[in-house]
Amino acid sequence: MLAKDIREMSEADINARVAELERERFNLRIASGTRTLDDPLRLRVIRRDVARLKTVLREKIIGIAEAKAGEAEPTRVKARRVTGRRGRKAATAINRAKRSKRA
Repeated sequence: MLAKDIREMSEADINARVAELERERFNLRIASGTRTLDDPLRLRVIRRDVARLKTVLREKIIGIAEAKAGEAEPTRVKARRVTGRRGRKAATAINRAKRSKRA
């Protein structure tokens, strides 16, 4: 199930689909305890679909809109990669210097 397909669904449809998948997941988990499943990867697919559905539902609730195709994406500042003890010490020293300039 693709996120763009989910975004076209209403909140009630999303909740119904989540309940349906949770019921199927429960039944598969019970069945896996007593016998081998025909498609054991179905559990993983269901779990990921439920997560995807809940994510899109949360986006709808808090009002996050999907970025328009024509709009430019906001620029991101590249984070400095800090590795090793010396890198962490240097990063901490830089941060201390920045804080002292602000004060």
